[in-house]
This record gives sequence, structure tokens and C-alpha cells, in this order.
Amino acid sequence: MPGSKPASAIPHKPFTTRLFRRVTATVCSVAVALPVMVAPSHAQRGKLPLVRDAETESLLRDYAIPIFKVAGIAQSEPQIILVNDKSFNAFVPDSRRMFINIGVIMEAEAPGEVIGVIAHETGHIAGRHLVRLRAAAANAQIIAVIGTLLGAGAAAAGAASGSGRAASGGAAAALSAPSIGKRSLLAYQRGEEAAADRAALRYLNATGQSARGMLKTFQRMSEQQLFSQQFADPYAQSHPMAQERYTGLLNDAQKSKYFNQPEDYVLQYRHDQVRAKLFAFTSHPSATLRAFPRSDKSPAANYARAIAAMKSRGKGAVKEIDALIRTQPNNPYYYELKGQALLEGGDPKSAIAPFRKALSFKPNEPQFLVWLGYALVGANNPAYYAEAERVLKRAIQRDPNSGVAYSQLAIAHGRQGERAEADLATAKGLMVRGDFDAAKRYAARAQKSLKRGSPAWVQADDIVAYKPPNLPNRR
Repeated sequence: MPGSKPASAIPHKPFTTRLFRRVTATVCSVAVALPVMVAPSHAQRGKLPLVRDAETESLLRDYAIPIFKVAGIAQSEPQIILVNDKSFNAFVPDSRRMFINIGVIMEAEAPGEVIGVIAHETGHIAGRHLVRLRAAAANAQIIAVIGTLLGAGAAAAGAASGSGRAASGGAAAALSAPSIGKRSLLAYQRGEEAAADRAALRYLNATGQSARGMLKTFQRMSEQQLFSQQFADPYAQSHPMAQERYTGLLNDAQKSKYFNQPEDYVLQYRHDQVRAKLFAFTSHPSATLRAFPRSDKSPAANYARAIAAMKSRGKGAVKEIDALIRTQPNNPYYYELKGQALLEGGDPKSAIAPFRKALSFKPNEPQFLVWLGYALVGANNPAYYAEAERVLKRAIQRDPNSGVAYSQLAIAHGRQGERAEADLATAKGLMVRGDFDAAKRYAARAQKSLKRGSPAWVQADDIVAYKPPNLPNRR
């Protein structure tokens, strides 16, 4: 798709002792190897750019739920988090979260390609690969340390005996030890990647879905690796080569009675809509109009052009969105887009109605609640502040990680003269963003005006006393 980056594997740093200490943060990734639509969120310590969009998240959940059920992880239901990166990649850092780059959706032509990625990552979670990876990393560390000690001992013995050859041989052994440890760990990772591929096949078959999409992903990767793989050391890779993965899965995939199953046309329609939406929000309006010219009358193209018009701040943006709404008067995301266009166009009062309409279809969608609260606050009318406070608190109950909800709640409290409550909401929002020092300052200020021992005071005290974990830094 125009504007997307080629798929690539996650780059690996040299295997150093420092990396051994950080290896517990290692992720299993498919590594077949947004500009902001709503509100940005950043994994502050890791600087991982995240993005929120209710429509995209809803689609990914619908892709994932059947897979989670057959994998036996439906009750824990890992949270799927969108990463604002156009490369084709996904990874799981633990059993509770699955990160998927927007590039996965933008490059995938059919739902099955994305579902295959989710199935693979689910294989890592259900197979508890991350737990075992830490043990493998520890084993690799032991190999490296023993090799280094033996090499150092040989070098010392050689020097004592006056043998320069022995000394240099010992030094070489010491230098190669980390490489041996690295290869041990990478061999383990390659095995787990193959196991996750096999698990994905089982999940797709158990849910009555074709593996063609997953195979297409490996085929695309293989084509991109054609030149590089002839120079690659297969034992220095964390993932099997794409052609190996494709060949290894093809026969078993074709044996499934579901292999020729067509894509679900409803999911295909939603996929096309989201794909166009992501492209339009992450591209310059002129690029969107080139990719989706006026001659293209498909719903996805109409959607993309309406978003481009909104981003251009053109006077006709609301008219284009109204035209969308006339084609699908029950589509909550069209009303969300209209509200966003009005809000960003400087008319928050008019944005209230379309956000209310979107909520009438999905009353518990936290991002719609945040939008409505934002518009109510932005209207700057005292008659709306109490409702804004209620709406934003509902949003936070359903999504406690919304920094925008906390910031708007702080404004609503402040405009009602509730300074301590405003400071506490600001502190909570800063905690979500990872700015712990600033959060502590606002929480301490809030405490001075809150009744000692009250729930709000205790919450502020928890923030003041919070000690962030000493997590390894991402590189």
C-alpha cells in the first residue's frame, strides 16, 4: 500500500553482558521480519509511540477473540495495543499485552493476514515462551561466562609459560564466548518461533479459518529477503528464514478443510475501512487523494477522502462526512469523525451532538466518552461542567490509562473551583504518561487541601509514595 514501509525483522544489538542483564525484557515477535487519530499515548520509559482508535481496536478484538478462546487464554484476554509504526511487526512482552504495528493492518490486503499474525503471537503467550526465554537467556549467560573464564584462564597460563600462541588462543576464546552464548539463545528463539507458527495453524483450523493469509505474509517476507538471505548466517538469526517458515507450513496448511475458505465479507469490509482510515490519518491529504482518487467510489475511498478533508481543515469536510453518514446512518465511527472535525475545527459545542449519537450506538466505548467529555469541557459553558465530570469519570473507569481523560477532567474540576481535585486528576494523568516526578508534585499539592484519610487524599498519598520500578531501558 502506498506510504507503508517494507517489512523488516527487529534489529538485534550485539550480545553483550549488558544485554544479558536486559534480556528479561526481550519480546517474542512475529518479525515477519499513527499520526494521532484520537489522542497520543506514549510508553514513557520505552518511548514506544502508541495510538488509540476505537474502530481499529474493535476490529482487532473481533479478529482475536476466537483465537484466544481456542488457545485457552480467553479469560485473561491480552490487551491489543496499537503501535504508531508503519513497518510490519508485532510482539508480545508478557502474557497480558500484544503490540501490533499499524503497518500490519496497512500492508495486509485481507483479514486473514492480520489474524495469522495474532494467531502467531497468541502461540507465544499460550506456549509460555516468554517465561522459558528468560531461562534460556540465563543459560546463554552461563555459557558466555564459562567461556570467558576458560579463555581468560588459558590466556593467563599461556602468558605464564611464555607461549604467545597459547595466550592469543585463550584471548580469542574469551572474545568468542559471548558469541557462543548469543547463538545458544538465538537457536532457542528460532525453535520457539517455529512452535508459535505451528500453534497458529492449530488455532486457525480450530476456528474454521484459512491459513492462506499467514502464508501470504511469509511469502511477502521471503520475496523481500531474496537478496539478503544469501549473505545471512542462518545461525545468527532470531527467527527462521521466511522461506523456511513458508515451506514448513505449506503442506500442513493445505491439508486443512478450511484452506480454501473465503474471507468473511463483513470482516473484509471492516478491514478495508480501517485500512483506508489508517492511511488517511497517517498520510498527507494530497497523498490520500492520489491513493483514493475521486473516481474511486468505494466506501473505503469515500472514508479516506473525508478524513483527508478534515485534516486539510477545509470548509467542505463536514459535508463530506455527512454524505458518509447518509450512506450508513448507524455507523458510530462516522459520527465520531464528524465530532472530531467540528471539535478540531474550533466548534466544540456543535461537536457534542455527534459524539452523543456515536455513544447511542456504543454506550460503553471509553474513547467516545472521552470525546464527549472533551467537547463538553471545550464548549466552556458552566452548564456542561458537571456532566463533563461524570462522563470523563465513566471513561476512566473503563479505560484507566487515558491521559486525555484525566487532563480534561482536571480542567472540568478547575472550572468548578475544585482545585485539589484538579491537581489530583492532573497527577493521575501524569502517572499514566510516565512523568512520575511531576505527578508527585501535583499530588503533594492536592494533599494539602484534601481531607486527611479521605479516598482522594489516600490516592494522592499513593502517588507521592510511588517508586517506579527499575526497568531496563529500551534501545
